[in-house]
Amino acid sequence: MRPGEFLEILHFAEKLKDTTRHCTTSGRRRESVAEHCWRVSLMAMLLKNEFRALDTDKVIRMCLIHDLGECFTGDIPAFDKTNADRDTEEKLLNKWVSGLPEEVSVELSALYDEMERQETAEAKLFKALDKLEAVIQHNESPLDTWSPIELELNKTYGSDTVAFSEWLTELRELLKYETVEKIEREKA
Repeated sequence: MRPGEFLEILHFAEKLKDTTRHCTTSGRRRESVAEHCWRVSLMAMLLKNEFRALDTDKVIRMCLIHDLGECFTGDIPAFDKTNADRDTEEKLLNKWVSGLPEEVSVELSALYDEMERQETAEAKLFKALDKLEAVIQHNESPLDTWSPIELELNKTYGSDTVAFSEWLTELRELLKYETVEKIEREKA
């Protein structure tokens, strides 16, 4: 990869710093997609010893790139995202990835394919962490910033994706407890 191609990729990815998500931080600032990707990646790194049999570096790479399609479409909350939205994002992302230097294009394509198929333990861990990070962020943000649907969704979101792991299932239960406590405390 030439230095100019490297810079083009970084300039494109920079858009995620300015692409905001619907959730806010604990300080009431809307978080960026880049911040979400960073924390999902941190989660994967911190769990290396809990998932020793997995290729943690691959999971971290998945976490880092998983939302690059939102450079094209922006962030659409999971509860609002349609199949048409998913198709548009996938089409634009695939076109961009196919135009990258071959070594980068091949690696990213393989990672996106693996994430989509959800057949490997690495892909399953990535998907679980992606969803759990959203729940964690909501638990950290003020309740009055939540959409009404999130009052129930935050209690169950990602429960299906953690089922393959006892450790993640325990974490998900802890997050549900935090959510219920938060709602009770902040509504009082």
